[in-house]
Amino acid sequence: MKILAVGDIVGNAGVKELQKRLPIIKEKYHIDFVIVNGENSAEGMGITEKNFQDILKAGTDIVTMGNHTWGKKDIFKFIDHSQIIRPANYPDNVVGKGYQITEKNGKKIAVINLIGRVDIPVLSENPFLKAKEIVERLQNQVDIIIIDFHAEATAEKIAMGYYLDGKITAIFGTHTHVQTADEIILPNGTAYITDIGMTGPKNSVIGMDINASIKRFETTLPERYRIAEGENMLNAVIIDIDDNTNKAININRIR
Repeated sequence: MKILAVGDIVGNAGVKELQKRLPIIKEKYHIDFVIVNGENSAEGMGITEKNFQDILKAGTDIVTMGNHTWGKKDIFKFIDHSQIIRPANYPDNVVGKGYQITEKNGKKIAVINLIGRVDIPVLSENPFLKAKEIVERLQNQVDIIIIDFHAEATAEKIAMGYYLDGKITAIFGTHTHVQTADEIILPNGTAYITDIGMTGPKNSVIGMDINASIKRFETTLPERYRIAEGENMLNAVIIDIDDNTNKAININRIR
């Protein structure tokens, strides 16, 4: 089985890039299952129902979220849809769900969404303990467990990878919008990468207009961020899974 994880969709530009490239990638690499992070698809913050439907129609199986989950009120219309999950370590009384089990090609695939706590100003529970709790609950119910860890700190992501090594099939990082070159199969068989990058404007500051971003850093004034224009890119990883062992045997970046 081949699973494709696509990095943070940034704005309508990112949605259109996904619509253009995803069908080609799926056919070229014989992809069986697609996970897309959609928390920035509504012009950089949150997701609308139209964004969500466009991402699904492009060929996505599961949409994950992050610190901008509630960026658009529209999400409350579809937060209980079976194909969208929000961070599992949000407080227990928060609407939505933190993981979803999907059956595909005879395999039960669990996708879990977690959010980091280092340098992310969102009220959340300990992601390590929440990950342990959910993985222990699911490990005898499913064949494959994939985690999208939406976190800022490299150390937090790497530590989570080793913490879950051998207990899950794969873990990939999102949130920084910059693809890292550290994809690896960890010692006990879990596929790992610190961040899979973003899908959206190529010549930008993590998807935003360059001049507006520089002005914020230069003056410290609250210049409004704008989605950059021009050429777009898609960042993703492909995780190859052995159908007999359900272990990851390869992880490759796409840029």
